[in-house]
Amino acid sequence: MLNLDTKVENMVGVGPKTALKLQKLGIEKVSDLLYHFPARYDDLSKVTRIADVKVGQTCCIEGKIVDIKNQRSPKKRIFITHALLSDQAGSIKAIWFNRPFLTRVLKRGENIILAGKLEYGPAGIYLNNPIYEKEAGILPVYPETEGLNSKYLRKLIKSAIHLASQINDFLPNEVKKHQNLIDIDKAIRQIHFPTNQSVILRAKSRLAFDELFLLQIKMLKMRKDWQENKAPKMIFDKKTIQSLVKKLPFRLTDAQRKAAWEILLDLQKDIPMNRLLEGDVGSGKTIVAAIAMLVVAKNKYQSLLLVPTEILAIQHFGSLIKVFSDFNIKVGLLTQGKNEINGHKVQRKELLEKIQEGRVDVVVGTHALLQEKVSFNKLGLAIVDEQHRFGVEQRATLRRKSFAPHLLSMSATPIPRSLSLAMYGDLDLSILDEMPKGRQKVKTFFIPPNKRESAYRFVTKQIKNRRQVFVICPLIEESDKLGVKAATKEYQKLKKEIFPEYSVGLLHGKMKTKEKETAMHNFKSGKYAILVSTAVVEVGVDIPNATVMIIEGADRFGLAQLHQFRGRVGRGKHQSYCFLFSDSSSEKTKKRLLFLVKFQDGFKLAEQDLEIRGPGELYGIKQHGFWDFKMASLKDVITIQKARKEAKNIMKSGLESYPAILSKIKEFEAGRKLE
Repeated sequence: MLNLDTKVENMVGVGPKTALKLQKLGIEKVSDLLYHFPARYDDLSKVTRIADVKVGQTCCIEGKIVDIKNQRSPKKRIFITHALLSDQAGSIKAIWFNRPFLTRVLKRGENIILAGKLEYGPAGIYLNNPIYEKEAGILPVYPETEGLNSKYLRKLIKSAIHLASQINDFLPNEVKKHQNLIDIDKAIRQIHFPTNQSVILRAKSRLAFDELFLLQIKMLKMRKDWQENKAPKMIFDKKTIQSLVKKLPFRLTDAQRKAAWEILLDLQKDIPMNRLLEGDVGSGKTIVAAIAMLVVAKNKYQSLLLVPTEILAIQHFGSLIKVFSDFNIKVGLLTQGKNEINGHKVQRKELLEKIQEGRVDVVVGTHALLQEKVSFNKLGLAIVDEQHRFGVEQRATLRRKSFAPHLLSMSATPIPRSLSLAMYGDLDLSILDEMPKGRQKVKTFFIPPNKRESAYRFVTKQIKNRRQVFVICPLIEESDKLGVKAATKEYQKLKKEIFPEYSVGLLHGKMKTKEKETAMHNFKSGKYAILVSTAVVEVGVDIPNATVMIIEGADRFGLAQLHQFRGRVGRGKHQSYCFLFSDSSSEKTKKRLLFLVKFQDGFKLAEQDLEIRGPGELYGIKQHGFWDFKMASLKDVITIQKARKEAKNIMKSGLESYPAILSKIKEFEAGRKLE
């Protein structure tokens, strides 16, 4: 007897081969089948009289099959199926290619529905490869795989749809009432077999709400769990902070002051801080973080700064040594290739011992800091830079390094409001929406193939004026994860053909630590006029004398990432430029790149990127503990807000009073589907 946990291979009409095909669609049990939602619908409920259809239009007609037969085409070696359909107003031909089985499925004298495009050719006026159904209605079209079409999936789902009544409706009645949502069994039935368009919308609303509600519960639960532990209270002395700020070679923006104050107020509490510091490229997040680290060190606690690349770790390490030079603060660097304290090399074992003994105040590093053998004496603050690259589990690992450190996440990739609500609902938010004075706008240009030579001539003038140039290369193929092949090829071309009279350097992720350091040092010191690199320079690299950013294959990058690359120039006193090179002839691609030409605002670009590419590609959601939604959209701010409001009410009432929700959360966290 069928139930929700029945394996699909035990269903009537499903053999071992079909079961394997269903597995490709993520369908192993009956419950998976019911949650395999349509991608779209074909509306065959609006039938047009044959006499009223027009050539070039897509139409839906209903009539009796007068004749149907197969004919073999000797030239193309394919079967052509001809049918003649008539209603009270007229007759029409239908033609299918390579579908000879239709003569067994469709019989003379039967009434059927055909939907397709009416075309004109040697055979006269005919419906070209129309879809066919025995009854009029709204038909779901599902995500398919080879050998499994929507017609088969509809039939299989229909045989199990009565089991929708067995699905546990975990959403409390009061929530359904507040949000005017239908019951889950009704939503499942209507999403698969709707009677009209409004029914589809109601079903989608319920199913989308479920997904976003569970995500919000998960976020709020994480926040509650995090705040159940006590954090060390940090007392701060305004004079100490002022002495650091006064020695800076620049004046803090009002946004930086506000963000620093919000963080300091959090550090004063014994509730662990869980804050996201978000700002556009060059808005000055690092100095805000340094102020927090200074306060923590003066309270005899340690801080760690976790960054995505070794190059960035080395740069932050050098910057913090300078910032803290007058405060007797020991700064350590821990990466796969380097172990240092305040600029002096040490053995890895010695560094780990000093961290464990509390004799290093600030530790900067990459993923190496997440290793279990790295332990802290009194970790008071964990800072994660470019935090969208690190998942929920990695953040949890940081928390296990101490009883309850304060946590500050930082991102130079602006996050649209809908995404910050959905993805980072467990974090408080500080935004740096003001750029430091003197920061120039980078003039950006889209360069088609026929304009390359003039762009190179412009670059030559910049180099003659002692300026420097970045050249970024994309991946050539999936196997080349770091884009090394593209970068090496471009390096050889520029060095030998385009700029043979100037020094060209190469930087990519597969180089050894020493080689990367040498390449960056040579570029920073001016030894290299041009640096060819992979996306490894996306974040944090600071070369004030670089005034030109060339991005090869710009169409392969998202707007947010292109904006990050652009942010590597424009950091000095000279006007800077960004050239977007693309060989793509697509108007859509050109339009997207021209959006970057027009706008400098990272938040506006992030919204556009979200619209074009979706959140999964942009922020690595699939890889970072977030579910691949079937019905919800992370662009839907209104539903996210509604779901968050209801989730907050549930959390206030006490989640333990809702065992059905707790059960769903466990499934959610295990990466299982909502069943």
